[in-house]
Amino acid sequence: MKPFRDMRLPHAWLVTLAAPDDFDGWRDQARRLVQCDVPPDRVVWEAPHGAGGSAGGDLFAQGDRRLPVPPAEAPQPRVSRQFLQIAQSVILHSDSKRFDLLYRLLWRLQSRPRLMEDAADADVGQADRLARQVRRDIHKMRAFLRFRVVEEEDGAERYVAWFEPEHHILRANAGFFVRRFTTMRWSILTPQGTLNWDGETLQEGPPAERADAPSGDPTEDLWRRYYASIFNPARLKIGAMLKEMPRKYWKNMPEATLIPELVATAQAREATMVESGKPVFQDQERPVNLKQIAKDIEACRRCPIGCNGTSAVAGEGPSHAPLMIVGEQPGDVEEQQGRPFVGPAGQVLRSHLEQAGIDLGDAWLTNAVKHFKFVPRGKRRLHQSPTAKEIDICRWWVESERLLVRPRLILALGASAARSLLGRTVSVQKERSRPHVLDDGTELWLTTHPSYLLRLQDDARAGEEQRFAEDLRAVAARLKELTS
Repeated sequence: MKPFRDMRLPHAWLVTLAAPDDFDGWRDQARRLVQCDVPPDRVVWEAPHGAGGSAGGDLFAQGDRRLPVPPAEAPQPRVSRQFLQIAQSVILHSDSKRFDLLYRLLWRLQSRPRLMEDAADADVGQADRLARQVRRDIHKMRAFLRFRVVEEEDGAERYVAWFEPEHHILRANAGFFVRRFTTMRWSILTPQGTLNWDGETLQEGPPAERADAPSGDPTEDLWRRYYASIFNPARLKIGAMLKEMPRKYWKNMPEATLIPELVATAQAREATMVESGKPVFQDQERPVNLKQIAKDIEACRRCPIGCNGTSAVAGEGPSHAPLMIVGEQPGDVEEQQGRPFVGPAGQVLRSHLEQAGIDLGDAWLTNAVKHFKFVPRGKRRLHQSPTAKEIDICRWWVESERLLVRPRLILALGASAARSLLGRTVSVQKERSRPHVLDDGTELWLTTHPSYLLRLQDDARAGEEQRFAEDLRAVAARLKELTS
């Protein structure tokens, strides 16, 4: 905009805002001042409780009731969305010069519309730092505020919390707590003010003192036990912990009383975890034949899936098959019949194998997990994917099958099967259609599980079936090369 310079202001102008976080008031007055061509060095901003502009004010400043009136032809100030977003955070900071900083940026934006993109600019850098500090304070309040229950006069429970924010974030955080604790009656007390929610209406109150908040309640023992149970000594990094949860917040957190002891005993607890987490098969001798594997997996109870009451499904095929096909787990039909790949997904696989020219008489069929993991839905049993830990436990059985069958090529169907053979999670879509050489020289090929094809619709399924068929043809050609 072209500055209007037809006004000569003999003194600085004093602008008094309604509250320390009064963004709307600051914005309205700042627009007015820019339209009147009032430079930053002739404006003094002030907010209640000493949180606003220059300390002590300006003895020669004129009150905001006599602020200049913008000329009728004065255009609206130009501002970027980036400036508005950062200004809404900066206005909440406790820095007494924040209003001056924002008005200075607004003033400069009129001649430099892309100023906020200049990260090297001192004002832009300062605004960014203040905004980040405010956002961090908002996060800390959400993470470290602890409610304690008290009984009101009508016998109802109210949850009361004490918090000491560094910046003027109380009202900015109100919506978060209303949404999260809508059905509770609660109060948040701070030195800046209070928030009171009765389940329908949010009301603001005057500043409070620490003594106004309860010091504890019976549920804190439960909270401490929970915190102790999730504390992982193997991942303890004291510096990072203190950076994320500074000591100043500890006095209001019941679990903080446990931290010194948990830190002091971390090394001993880690040693105990390592001992208890040794491989479950470390003292087990490898099965001598495939029949022994079938017998042993039926009795295996080393993971929750083996304890769910289903029957294990052993692999089947020639004992020295050149091709080993590994799926995820037996399904409902497989568990009932005791054979791999006989359900709907198995029928899709068998059909595509035949079309690709792969003889099932040359393949050992098995799964990464030997029991059927499911969730009951009435009379139905719905498939549930095994966890990484469950797959890793069952790897021992798959490795034992590999050592006995000694295939020339292994085809893994889906991510679970891939993890069982590689010991890590991979993206099947990125790693499919090409060989991966295992430690013993065996070639591993990855593709999708046929159950994935059954979940797709129309065009999407047609495209994936084509890729699946191409993968199997490539496996057939490579298997022919390896066995010829």
